[in-house]
Amino acid sequence: MKKKKQLSYDDYFEEESDGTFYFVAGYTSGGAPYGTIWEEILASELILRAAVKNDAKPAAELIRVANGDIAELLTGKTKPQNVRDTLALYFREDINRVSYKNIWIASVMDKVAGLVITYPGEDAARLDETILNRLRKKQGNPLKSFDQEADEKDYYIDTLSVHPKFQGHGIGTALIKKAETVAKEKGYKRISLNVAHGNVSAKHLYKKLGYTEEKVIQINKHNYDYMVKILGD
Repeated sequence: MKKKKQLSYDDYFEEESDGTFYFVAGYTSGGAPYGTIWEEILASELILRAAVKNDAKPAAELIRVANGDIAELLTGKTKPQNVRDTLALYFREDINRVSYKNIWIASVMDKVAGLVITYPGEDAARLDETILNRLRKKQGNPLKSFDQEADEKDYYIDTLSVHPKFQGHGIGTALIKKAETVAKEKGYKRISLNVAHGNVSAKHLYKKLGYTEEKVIQINKHNYDYMVKILGD
C-alpha cells in the first residue's frame, strides 16, 4: 500500500506570498511582482470565529509552535509529529486547556491563520486535570499539577499564535482584542497573559495594547513576565 503523504504545516497556506502580497500573480517586464496585496485580502476575508473540531490539524501545529517545551510537557511527547497528534486529540475534546471550546480562530479565505486560547484563571486546575489524568494513565507520569500560569481572578490568554505567513498584518492584535471583548462580556475586570522573559517584540506589542508587567513567574523552569490589562467598560 502506498503511504499517504503527510501534509506539512505550509500545505494549509498560500505559497506564493511575501510581505506585500498575499498572492503573487506574476511579474512585470522589469521584475516587479504584482497580485493581491494583504490589505485587500484581510479587509474582506479575515474572520474571527469560534473554533470547531475540524480545525484540529492546523490549530495543533500553531499551539505546538507557540508553546515549545510547554507543549511537550502537556503531551508527554518530544517528537514534533507526536506532539501535534496529541494536541489535535486534546483540541477535539470538550474539557481541557487547549480544547476547541476555549479557542477563537482567525480565518483567512477558510484557512486557519491564527488562534487565541482563553479561559478564566479560576478554571485552570479543572481544565488541566483531564490532561494530567491522561498522562498518569498512559505514561505513569507522577506529575500532580502544572505550574500555575494565571491568577484566579483574571481572564487568561493562554496562547496567541499566528502562522508566520500571516504575521505582521494585525491578526495577533485582532485576536487579543477579541479575547478582551469576551472577557468583558463574561464580567471580568482584568485580563492577563504570560510572555517569555526575553521575547522583546511580543512584550512591545502587549505594552502597546495596554498590558503592564505585574510580576515574574516560572513555567516549566523558564521565567515569564505576567502582564495584566485592566478592562474598561
